[in-house]
Amino acid sequence: MSTLNPEPLWQPDQARITHAQVTKFQAWAAERHGAPAEGGYPALHRWSVDELDTFWQAVTEWFDVRFSTPYARVLGSRGMPGAEWFPGATLNYAEHALRAAETRAAEPALLHVDETHEPTPVTWSELRRQVGSLAAELRTLGVRPGDRVSGYLPNIPQAVVALLATAAVGGVWTSCAPDFGARSVLDRFQQVEPVVLFTVDGYRYGGKEHDRRDTVAELRRELPTLRAVVHIPVLGTEAPDGALEWSALTGADTEPVFEQVPFDHPLWVLYSSGTTGLPKAIVQSQGGILVEHLKQLGLHCDLGPEDTFFWYTSTGWMMWNFLVSGLLTGTTIVLYDGSPGYPDTGAQWRVAERTGATLYGTSAAYAMACRKADVHPGRDFDLSKVRCVATTGSPLPPDGFRWLHDEVREDLWIASVSGGTDVCSCFAGAVPTLPVHIGELQAAGLGTDLQSWDPSGKPLIDEVGELVVTNPMPSMPIHFWNDPDGSRYHDSYFDTYPGVWRHGDWITITARGSVVIHGRSDSTLNRQGVRMGSADIYEAVERLPEIKESLVIGIEQPDGGYWMPLFVHLAPGAVLDEALLNRIKQTIREHLSPRHVPDEVIEVPGIPHTLTGKRIEVPVKRLLQGTPLDKAVNPGSIDDLDLLHFYEDLARKRA
Repeated sequence: MSTLNPEPLWQPDQARITHAQVTKFQAWAAERHGAPAEGGYPALHRWSVDELDTFWQAVTEWFDVRFSTPYARVLGSRGMPGAEWFPGATLNYAEHALRAAETRAAEPALLHVDETHEPTPVTWSELRRQVGSLAAELRTLGVRPGDRVSGYLPNIPQAVVALLATAAVGGVWTSCAPDFGARSVLDRFQQVEPVVLFTVDGYRYGGKEHDRRDTVAELRRELPTLRAVVHIPVLGTEAPDGALEWSALTGADTEPVFEQVPFDHPLWVLYSSGTTGLPKAIVQSQGGILVEHLKQLGLHCDLGPEDTFFWYTSTGWMMWNFLVSGLLTGTTIVLYDGSPGYPDTGAQWRVAERTGATLYGTSAAYAMACRKADVHPGRDFDLSKVRCVATTGSPLPPDGFRWLHDEVREDLWIASVSGGTDVCSCFAGAVPTLPVHIGELQAAGLGTDLQSWDPSGKPLIDEVGELVVTNPMPSMPIHFWNDPDGSRYHDSYFDTYPGVWRHGDWITITARGSVVIHGRSDSTLNRQGVRMGSADIYEAVERLPEIKESLVIGIEQPDGGYWMPLFVHLAPGAVLDEALLNRIKQTIREHLSPRHVPDEVIEVPGIPHTLTGKRIEVPVKRLLQGTPLDKAVNPGSIDDLDLLHFYEDLARKRA
C-alpha cells in the first residue's frame, strides 16, 4: 500500500510549514512540555499519544482555555469507556466561542448565504448581543443546566445563536434539519425530552419554498415536555398560537452570563443514522468538545482569525456542530442554507468564491458529481483564497484527488478526513505540514492512537484491518441518552476488543503513517476469507460515465456459498447492455482484482441513503436476507423509502 503512490500529489512549501499553527505549537510544546523539537509531525504525533496527559494540558495552555476552577489532573481514570477528563475543572463552551467579540467586535463572525449566493454578515458584537439576550430569556423560561433545548432549523444564524445561548445557560442542545419528517424528528427528540423547541415555518431549497407548519404542529403535540416553542419566520408567516416570536427574545442588549459547568457537563446530543432501530442519542461534553475542536480546527485545519470557514452541511449532521466550533478559533464561519446543486452543480464553488472561504469543506460525493458534470471550478470561479478543500462523508476516491488538483489549483491542500458523529471529530485527516498522496488521508490526529488491527488484536501496517483507537479522546461520548447501565454504549464500540474503541471501518495504515479508508466493516464483503471494502468497488465502478451511483452487498448463503450483487443506478440515457456489463466487470478486475468482480450486476431505480446522504448497506443486506422491511430498517431514517421496495421484491423472487 505505501509503495502505491511514492510521489506525493502535493507538498506544502517551506513558508506554509513555517507559518502553520501546528509548527508553532510543536516548537512551543518542545520548550514548555518536553515535546520533540525535531522530526516534524510524526514525532509530535508519537509524543502526543505516548504523553497523553501532557499533550492535552499543552493544548489547553496553547489555546488559553479559561478554567473558572482549576483541574486536579488531566486524566482521572483513562479506562474506556468512562475516561474522566480534567476532573474538578469548570468552564463554558459558549464563552470561548464568543471570545473574539472582545477584540474584533465589528468584524463578521457569521456569513449567512441563501440560494441567491449573496453573503449577509453577522458581526461578533451582534452575535454576542443576541446570545446574551436569548440566554437571559431562556433562564426566564425556567431553562436550567442539564435541560434539553431542541431546534428544528435550517443552517441559519438563528440556529447558531440558539445553540450558543443554550450552552451559555448550561442547557443541552439538540437539532434536526427541517427536511426531516415528523417521525424522524420524534425518534430523536422524544428520547431526550426537550423543554424548549426552536422552529421555522418552512425553508427554501432548490428554488422552492417548503412549508413545515403542519410538521411543527405535530412535533408540538408529540413532545409533552415542551414548556415553550419559539417561532422563526423564514417564510414570513405569523407565529402559531402559543408560540413565542424569535425577535422578542433576541432584541435586548444583555451581556451574556456564562454558566460555569463541570468539564464533563453535557453540551449537545447528536444522533446516529438510526437505519436499523432508534437512532443512538450520543451525548458529548462541553469541555471535551471544546478542547478536541480547538485541536482539530486550530492545529489540523490551521484556522485562525484571518480565515473564513465554509463547510456544506445541515443542522442534522455533526459537521454543522464542527462548523460552529470554527468560532472557537476566532474564524468567520459560512452558513449556507440551500441546495448543494442549485441553480447548477457548481453552486458550492460559487459560495466559496463569494464568501472568500479559505477552507472549504464538502462531501466526496459532491466532488465526484462535479467531475461527472464537467464542472471547472478553477476556470469558472475565483478561488484564489481557498487554501484547502476538505472532504468527508465517504472516502474521496483517487480520481477525486486528481480532479481537485487539476481543476481547482495545483497548489491546493486536499484534506480527505474521516471520523464520526460518535466523537464529532476526525480520527485521521488534515495536517498542513505533510504531503498529500492520492487516495490517502494524511495522518492520524494528534492525541489519537489510531491503529489497524486484525481479529486477534494485532496491529497491522500496510494491511487492511479494523479501525481502532487505543486511548481515550476527550470528545468520546460521556454516555448515550436512556442507556442507564451503559450497555448500548459499550456494545457499540467496545464489544470486540475490551477497553479499545472499534469504530466499524476497514482501514490501512501505511508505512509512512498515512491512512486509507476502505468502507464500513459491519457490511463487510468477505469472499473466500478475504475482506474487501465496498468503497473501493464504488470508486472503480463510478468512474464509468454511465454509472450514476452503485451499491454492493455481500450475503452469506445457507449452503455456505456467497452472493455478491452490484446494484447500479444508471445516468440518464445509459442502458445496461452486454457492452456496459462487460466494461463494469473489466474495470473492477483491472482496478481491484478478479475477486472483487460481482456475481451479478443489477440495474435499480435509485440507491437509498440515510438522511445525511450515506448509502445504506446493512439494511439492504437484511432485506435481501429476507428480513421484513419494518424490521430491517427504521423508515424515518431513509431519504426515499420507496427505493427499498425494489430490494424487498428481489428477495421475494430469489426465495
